[in-house]
Amino acid sequence: MPENSEKMIKNSDGLAGKLLDIFIIANLAFLALDVFIAHSVNAFKHSAEWIPFYFSLVAPILLALSVFREKNRWQHWCRVGIGWISISIGVAGMLFHLNSHFFSDLTLKNLVYTAPFVAPLAFTGIGLLLIMNGMIRDSDLEWAQWVVFLAGCGWCGNFILSVFDHAQNGFFNPSEWLPVFTSAVAVGCLVTLLLVPHQSFFLKFCIVVLGVNFMMGVAGFFFHLTADLHVPAGKLTERFLYGAPLFAPLLFPNLSLLALLGIWKLPSRT
Repeated sequence: MPENSEKMIKNSDGLAGKLLDIFIIANLAFLALDVFIAHSVNAFKHSAEWIPFYFSLVAPILLALSVFREKNRWQHWCRVGIGWISISIGVAGMLFHLNSHFFSDLTLKNLVYTAPFVAPLAFTGIGLLLIMNGMIRDSDLEWAQWVVFLAGCGWCGNFILSVFDHAQNGFFNPSEWLPVFTSAVAVGCLVTLLLVPHQSFFLKFCIVVLGVNFMMGVAGFFFHLTADLHVPAGKLTERFLYGAPLFAPLLFPNLSLLALLGIWKLPSRT
């Protein structure tokens, strides 16, 4: 095996790299359930809607084999292949979601009420994390910076989803502005981390902000669950399909953990 290839295969052997691999596997597996629920709303009207579902079923199994076994070149290129497929599915899904209504009539109303166009980009983010984790050592500063950057991109998408999801009911409950505000603060913190030296105090402030967002996501999950259970009509399954998106608030703790993983590996200046 060429020396460069062997070096690439061994790049993510540290604890942080392993944790990131586990994070990626768990997210891909959960996306199978999320995609199934989201696309069940229109009963998988287009056959292409099954692609991200089946991919999310198979990819975590293949990745688990590469994480928990001794690495070789085949497993390395398998991970790279899964990463690029995931990126492609995310970009294609975003275009398909936008094409459903927004491109036919460029209005803010269609952007709000169309299929969530940033949601498929979760696949793109996971694919980028997977490829990056196989190319850069988790002991390098660049690794931590990439994790923070991609977590920041995820928070940008989460902010957009929070605005558009709650805009559908006109922010009927004033508390629906809270996740919009906290996610915006999280975006600002992570962007600042990439642009300024890592002061110890600011790192601690970022950790507090992410902790608040973590709790916000857990609380949001129970608020959405309660709202769906109290819908006066319809079967229980229909309440979850057409009511408040049950798993959407879990993006907050999910992205908080990812950002904290990157912050953990960032050096600080006291």
